[in-house]
Amino acid sequence: MINTIIFDFGDIFINLDKQATSDALKKLGLKEWNEDLDKLNIAFEKGEISRENFLIGIQKHIPNASIDEILKAWNAVLLDFPLYRLEFLQMLSKKYRLFLLSNTDAIHIKKFEHKSGISFYSDFYQCFEKVYFSFEIGMRKPDSSIYNYVLNKHELQPKRTLFVDDKKENTDAALLLGLNIWNLQVGQEDVVDLFTKNII
Repeated sequence: MINTIIFDFGDIFINLDKQATSDALKKLGLKEWNEDLDKLNIAFEKGEISRENFLIGIQKHIPNASIDEILKAWNAVLLDFPLYRLEFLQMLSKKYRLFLLSNTDAIHIKKFEHKSGISFYSDFYQCFEKVYFSFEIGMRKPDSSIYNYVLNKHELQPKRTLFVDDKKENTDAALLLGLNIWNLQVGQEDVVDLFTKNII
C-alpha cells in the first residue's frame, strides 16, 4: 500500500508553455536551441552556475538582446497554477507523506513565487514534508542519485512510494529503482485524476 507520493512541479501543478520560451528566444534572434545552450541549462538547473552567468551565456547566442528581454523570454514558459490543484494537494497531505522533486532553476522559482504571491506559494510548500529543487541540491532527474537521495534521506520504501512526473525518462528512471510511477500525460490527464486512474 502506497503511503508516500513524490511529485514533479511543472505541468503537474503549474501549467507550462515550453513553446512560448522557444518562440520568444527566436524573436530575439536565436537561430536554434543547441547543445551549448542545453549544457548551460543543465548546469543552471543543477546550481552549478549563477543566474548572471546563465543569462550572459544565452546572450552570447543572441547578442542584440538585452538581459531583461532574455529574462522575460525565459519566464514565458510559466503559466497559471489552478487553485483546484492546490486544494487537491491539501487534501492529499492529510493522508500521505508528500514530497516535491523538480528540475528547475532559481529564475523560474523566483518568478513563480512573485507571480503567485506569498500566501499561495506558502500554502503550496506547506503541503510537502520537504521541497526539493534541482538547483538547490545539485542533482537532477533522471539521474538515479536524486531519487536515492530523497529515498534515503526520508527512509522511504520504493514499493510504498508513488512518483508522479510528466516526462517518461524521469518515470522510467524511478521505475528502475522500484518506485510506483504515474507518467502523467499533459493535456489528457490532470493530477486530480489520481484516484480515478486506480494508481493508488
